[in-house]
Amino acid sequence: MFDRLSRRSVLTGSLAAASGFPLITTPDAWAQAPLAATPSCDSGPTLRQGEGPFFKPRSPERSDLREPGLKGEPIELTGLVLSRDCRPLERALVDVWHADQTGEYDNAGFRLRGHTFTDAQGRFRFVTIVPAAYVGRTRHFHFKVQAPGSRLLTTQLYFPDEPKNRTDGLFRRELTMKVARQSDGLAGRFDFVLDMA
Repeated sequence: MFDRLSRRSVLTGSLAAASGFPLITTPDAWAQAPLAATPSCDSGPTLRQGEGPFFKPRSPERSDLREPGLKGEPIELTGLVLSRDCRPLERALVDVWHADQTGEYDNAGFRLRGHTFTDAQGRFRFVTIVPAAYVGRTRHFHFKVQAPGSRLLTTQLYFPDEPKNRTDGLFRRELTMKVARQSDGLAGRFDFVLDMA
């Protein structure tokens, strides 16, 4: 289902391939690379989807959602938050929540919930686990994304080649992440494109 790649090739190669950025081998050089137009920017803002019944406001600010005793395959989620003209959006709020390895959501606390803010290059990063599919739903992550001056985007992201994608009525191909296997789990990449006010 996924390619086997090194951590470095995932973080550089998939960033370049997913967004049309030049392939550069160091994070500092990548951060300074000029932003080229990407197909995602050219095709308009990221598709909106409902938040579902399990959203909780005031999630903790953290990029690592894992907690002691939590089971499940690790996944590193990265990407950019961009305007429609492909400018990176600094200090954009990126809030994520999802089911655990058994398909359950924590509705009492904030397990597998958190938010962060993009850096000056519009980048975000989370480390968490791969959520399970559950009755009626394929594997997915929920996101809320908002930059200063933008409308709030609520959406969901999906895994490629999941059998349940075909039967989940909410699944949208344009919200599929780029996913690759790395030495310590999976890496997923998606760039959000926001409508600015």
